[in-house]
Amino acid sequence: REQARLKADVIEEDTEEWQKEPGFAGLQRVGGVDLSYVKGDDSNACASLVVLSYPDLEVLYEDYQMVAVTAPYIAGFLAFREVRFLVEAIQRLEQKEPGLKPQVLLVDGNGLLHHRGFGVACHLGVLTGLPCIGVAKNLLQVDGLVRDELHKEQIRSLQMEGDTFPLTGTSGNVLGMVSWGCSLSSSKPLYVSVGHRVCLETAVRLVKSCCRYRIPEPIRQVQRLGEPRKE
Repeated sequence: REQARLKADVIEEDTEEWQKEPGFAGLQRVGGVDLSYVKGDDSNACASLVVLSYPDLEVLYEDYQMVAVTAPYIAGFLAFREVRFLVEAIQRLEQKEPGLKPQVLLVDGNGLLHHRGFGVACHLGVLTGLPCIGVAKNLLQVDGLVRDELHKEQIRSLQMEGDTFPLTGTSGNVLGMVSWGCSLSSSKPLYVSVGHRVCLETAVRLVKSCCRYRIPEPIRQVQRLGEPRKE
């Protein structure tokens, strides 16, 4: 019930002036968030947040905190286990460095590409009010989407940096976009989906513009920040 209530608040369109500009003029700060677990331990994790300048993608702010995860894992409800720690990271930023609050968040996970159309990127966006984009490394198999030979062939058809194809479920809804980043040496694309207060086209454009390697810089940097803290 809580998930359905929050889902009703998701906005699947651009709401900010910078989103409508060809070069995202007016966008100055892009955030990345991640919760990564200690190896072999699903109850201790590092909640991390970074804020990068845009378009230079230089780190402006870093925050990490080891947290105890107590809620059980239930498929399709991962956000109820993790999202509060990411919200707390945003709240710490607002208290310590309010001038560095990101104008958009890239989330290591899914948005509308979810069993009930409300992944962690949607959940975090609604709770924080920030535009959010889901960026996943693997296909979440929902609404008839499967990583079958057809899907693999579509991936192989991506020839150039920035190539995309839509993820259309059996419902007929476009749930996200498969996007090739900046590394043609990788055989693995990204799965981009709307989180909150952004349309899919804008989400894909922004993710592309944040890629120096396969993974967009806000997510790459936040994962680099969290990894040493778990050791």
